[in-house]
Amino acid sequence: MIARCALAALLYASAAPAIAQGPTGLSETEQTRPVLPEILSLRERAEVVDRLLAERLETVIPQIMREEGVSLWLMMSREYFEEPVVATMLDANSFHARRRTILIFHEPGNGEPVERLTVSRYGLAGLFEPAWDPEAEPDQWKAVADIIAARDPASIAINVSDATRFGDGMTKSQYDAMMAALPEEFHDRVISGERLATRWLETRIPSEMALYSGIVRVAHAVIGEAFSRKVITPGTTTAADVQWWYRERLSGLGLAPWFHPSVGIQRAGEEEMLRGDTVIEPGDLLWTDFGITYLRLNTDTQHLAYVLKPGETEVPSGLAAGLANSNRVQDILREEMRAGLSGNAILAAARERAVAEGLDPSIYSHPIGYHGHGAGPAIGFWDNQDADPRGSDLLRPHTAWSIELTTYAEVPEWGGQRVDFRTEEDAYFDGESVRFIDGRQTEIALIGSDAP
Repeated sequence: MIARCALAALLYASAAPAIAQGPTGLSETEQTRPVLPEILSLRERAEVVDRLLAERLETVIPQIMREEGVSLWLMMSREYFEEPVVATMLDANSFHARRRTILIFHEPGNGEPVERLTVSRYGLAGLFEPAWDPEAEPDQWKAVADIIAARDPASIAINVSDATRFGDGMTKSQYDAMMAALPEEFHDRVISGERLATRWLETRIPSEMALYSGIVRVAHAVIGEAFSRKVITPGTTTAADVQWWYRERLSGLGLAPWFHPSVGIQRAGEEEMLRGDTVIEPGDLLWTDFGITYLRLNTDTQHLAYVLKPGETEVPSGLAAGLANSNRVQDILREEMRAGLSGNAILAAARERAVAEGLDPSIYSHPIGYHGHGAGPAIGFWDNQDADPRGSDLLRPHTAWSIELTTYAEVPEWGGQRVDFRTEEDAYFDGESVRFIDGRQTEIALIGSDAP
């Protein structure tokens, strides 16, 4: 559990260690129906979010700008139209950009601190230095041009990209306005900031990882409730009932899902996944896909449960073996995730090994963090198990992942029916190994057919 005392220590601790140090709280073992951690109040959450953001601005920004060799990084958002990067740089009390919010990072070199400027009418909780006086210079883009000219940067990164949506936040109208105000001598210094955008979003700092295990534990605990007789009455409850229970449960906790939860039913004699108003019956294999957003970090989990028939006390061995197959592919994939390899290369190596072991896998893993489907290289897609342009980026250390995949197997107890054993667990790559943040499911959860 996330104890309040531990969170208070985190809030008021001194500056966090460098990015290269490892996180705490990772575990290979997942608890069965874990206790729900205490949920922070909104005020406490805001304090955590702002502290983490301040730390990230102090550590991540200088590192990525220097490693990428960028002198100045400029981003802008308009109210209710926040680009993905700027949205993560707003303080906890700024729900949206105000009017036009322009952020500038300037790396002066010679080991000097990176400047953080806001060319905006409203401040951002002291995280950026105000750099515009509208009374002295009413033209906001002219003020930006003056700032750039005074610093004479060798490169000016803006978020434009065909490769990733996360690095494509500069709109055409604002680009035109910026370039019209910028002296022509600087035009050929404008470059894409897509790598900065990706690296800012995908990098996880130790202080975030110290919290992430508790965040994933919340998701695991809610799934444990959903897959129990507390929520499911076989013969009465539908798949859709469980989906909407998730939504109501999170609302009551003051949390939100980042996608509508999924619940599916696989049943002996039924070839397709059953959903919606289908009633859950004894003997069904249930699947869920569920993710929450908490403290600006996201989870993404897929678990399985079996509804016991009268007289049964355990899952049929064929179903248990199917989940074990998926666990094996998880291990293979994690072993193939090495820094500097592309998502496509990792996919090909993991599939080759899994198929050689007689498994029937489909791998579609992705980064996670500020976004559920986060910035960074994809490792396969459910509808494409070959190389994909979205998998061409390289795996970098200090990134979080949803290890998402499935295997298919014929289940003897179901007359040899081909069954889909989907699994997804969140994990962390420290540069050497991939470890699960709050363990993984290795046993199919059991739901009694009789009242508890």
